[in-house]
Amino acid sequence: LVLSAVFLPMAFFGGSTGVIYRQFSITIVASMALSVLVALVLTPALTATLLKQHGRNGHGAASAPGRLMQRAGDRFNRAYTGLVDRYVAGARGVLAHRWLGIVGFAVVITVLVLLFVKLPRAFLPTEDQGWGILQFTLPPGATQPMTLKTAMTIEDYYLGPEQANIAGLFTVSGFRFGGSSQNVGQGFIQLRPWEEREGTANGAAAITQRASRELGSMRDARFFALQPPSVQGLGQSNGFTMQLLNSGGLSAAEFKARRDELLAAAGADSSLAAVRPSGLEDVPTLQVAIDEEKVGALGIAQSAVDATLAAAWGGVYVNDFVDRGRVKRVYVQGDAAYRSAASDLDKWYVRTTTGQMAPFSAFATSAWLQAPTTLTRFTGQPSYEIQGQAAPGSSSGDAMDRMTEIASKLEGTSVAWSGLSYQERLSSGQAPMLYAISLLVIFLCLAALYESWSIPLAVLLVIPLGLVGAVLAVTFRGLENDVYFQVGLLTTMGLAAKNAILIVEFAEQAERAGKSALDSVIEAARLRLRPILMTSLAFIFGVLPLALSTGAGSRSRIAIGTAVIGGMLTATVLLIFYVPLFFVLVRRLFAGKHADATPPPAPTGAAAAVASP
Repeated sequence: LVLSAVFLPMAFFGGSTGVIYRQFSITIVASMALSVLVALVLTPALTATLLKQHGRNGHGAASAPGRLMQRAGDRFNRAYTGLVDRYVAGARGVLAHRWLGIVGFAVVITVLVLLFVKLPRAFLPTEDQGWGILQFTLPPGATQPMTLKTAMTIEDYYLGPEQANIAGLFTVSGFRFGGSSQNVGQGFIQLRPWEEREGTANGAAAITQRASRELGSMRDARFFALQPPSVQGLGQSNGFTMQLLNSGGLSAAEFKARRDELLAAAGADSSLAAVRPSGLEDVPTLQVAIDEEKVGALGIAQSAVDATLAAAWGGVYVNDFVDRGRVKRVYVQGDAAYRSAASDLDKWYVRTTTGQMAPFSAFATSAWLQAPTTLTRFTGQPSYEIQGQAAPGSSSGDAMDRMTEIASKLEGTSVAWSGLSYQERLSSGQAPMLYAISLLVIFLCLAALYESWSIPLAVLLVIPLGLVGAVLAVTFRGLENDVYFQVGLLTTMGLAAKNAILIVEFAEQAERAGKSALDSVIEAARLRLRPILMTSLAFIFGVLPLALSTGAGSRSRIAIGTAVIGGMLTATVLLIFYVPLFFVLVRRLFAGKHADATPPPAPTGAAAAVASP
């Protein structure tokens, strides 16, 4: 019930994080419900059927396999009895030196807080999905043959030094996710199956890093090797997506200068990599300025000016004609010799309302300038979309914090996040609420179980003993605080509470029967040590394949498995000593100073029936 109650609140969280939480919540709650049904209905019948005495021959002597199993069982029981005696002695020692135990618990809490705060943050782990993305950009004005030459250089690298890891490569010149232009290009890489790319050196991350290092130094192009986003549809690639907003009313030139400052500072930062604008760079644009006063004085309609420009430079649809049985369109456009230079504009004439012809030079001037190909907005404000990644050794959360710090120095701008980055910020804000709700649900379930507001504290206090193991294990393996780690923490919370309940439940019943709190908890610890150890070991070995997994989706499984195994190890080793300590302390604090003394005998008969829970 407690383990199900921990995961039940997860099913009601929103956003992309809530979808992931909901899958775990429904799966675990359903499996726990089925487990309870099997334990209450089928297990008694199976026990009566299977647990029978076998292996006796006609003379009453055990068979050879039976004797072997009997000797192994006897040796295990003798070793376990010695372990129980040493454990009880250790538990009594902790109870005899309670202040030392409290100091040790304070140290555990301190280590937990320090490590948890320093743990790198992320939304989802970067998985090896078996394919990759590449983008390249040439200077504005570069021709298509130059772009094709750059694409061939990139293909030569992937089909040369990286050929052993590449199953296929497809490049496109003139297009990328940020827009279409003759100076940009994009490609998609299909990697070989995971079993043919053994070792981290042949993983998608290593291939991406090598390509960025080798091709990032091209003189005439900027190259970016990227991994696909962890969740399809949330962003163009893995990494962060930042929106630089013009919140201060800056001019277009000033806003672009702020963006260039941000890109320069991010490019010089060692914790950031592949920081780039998502859209296209400004390109040389011919601006034609029309003097409206002169147009009016010459008697020229504005529509005539627009129609002449459209026909001369762009082409205008006129009508259709039939050619060999097929209908074709007719377009009017200026000859190439009269629209190849800016000065050619002066050679064009517009008919006035009086029927005369007026040259463009009489009312229009032209000039070259840099202008954006597209104008983007985010939440109604002019914006630049900036994409990038964390450098090796840094997390996406650290990279986002660093980008926010750099952008805070730019006057007149503000920062917002989109795609995976927005979901990461949202998930980090939901995590404390999720932990708090889970603890509250555990407390309420235990309060209903024990009909007491104080006894549940003895269970809740041991939960940090499991969390510190999860954080330690994740820290030692270099993992991040992501959604899957949070699921592992919640699992650890529920399992730690379950193990504590095994002791507290027996201790509370023994205390009701007339024993002191000290004697009750020692007896409960002795009786419940075996199920605690056996269930914990069974769970640890069951989760071990997750922590050691490889291949597609392995980082997600590693995150959950590592957190749960680390949490269960510390929860099992430390919990069996601290549950007796916390139970006695709670009973002394809330039941009076004489909780260690033997209470009066429990009522019998009808009074006992009334007093029993």
